[in-house]
Amino acid sequence: MEKKNLSQQTAETLQNKILKEHSYKFGEKLPNENELARDLGISRTTLREAIRILTAEGILEVRRGRGTFVAAQIDQYAAGGIAMQNLSKMKVTLRDLYETRLIFEPQAAALACKRATDSEIQEILKLGEECQKQILTDPQSKNRIASESAFHGAIIKASHNEFLGQFMPMITQTIEQTFRLNYNLDTVAEDAYKDHILIMNFLEKRDAQGLKSAITVHLHHAVLNEQISLETE
Repeated sequence: MEKKNLSQQTAETLQNKILKEHSYKFGEKLPNENELARDLGISRTTLREAIRILTAEGILEVRRGRGTFVAAQIDQYAAGGIAMQNLSKMKVTLRDLYETRLIFEPQAAALACKRATDSEIQEILKLGEECQKQILTDPQSKNRIASESAFHGAIIKASHNEFLGQFMPMITQTIEQTFRLNYNLDTVAEDAYKDHILIMNFLEKRDAQGLKSAITVHLHHAVLNEQISLETE
């Protein structure tokens, strides 16, 4: 428990440095792990957990082989957006999360097709390929969860709608709850791999309607595999 508390305190310290003290600017790379841990007076293990917390909340971005960066657009979090800690305090069911994602995520993806820059699309495709690699390597690992969140989150971010961006932590919450349920995960991974291929193809072609449908099918696959009923009771 002490380790968790220290990690959370460290996450809050870093968040304040970013959002209140402006010690690190949006899009700026953080100091390397050894230097930052020394400056904060903590262990590298505690720092890594704090970074994981802030990455889940969309405040930091871990770029493979490049380091940890402050997210480019996180102004909404300073204004009390839909942050991960708020979700965790609510009695949110997996059904609630999937229903909400089905409402906003397909349309956000369609907007991304129209508004994303070429470099953003290439970055999303790169994240998608990393996610596919993690599915094949170890579909139930933490790296798989992180890569899936990064892939879907990048699509929403590319919609260039700041309010929709506040829903990004919900993606991580959905994926984590799905894995905690630990049901039918092999089929979930198999369908996700196939769905991702369609998602990336439609995005690369900037086919908004096709991508909207692919995201919808992807989410429905997860709902069906987890045997979650979306019917009105």
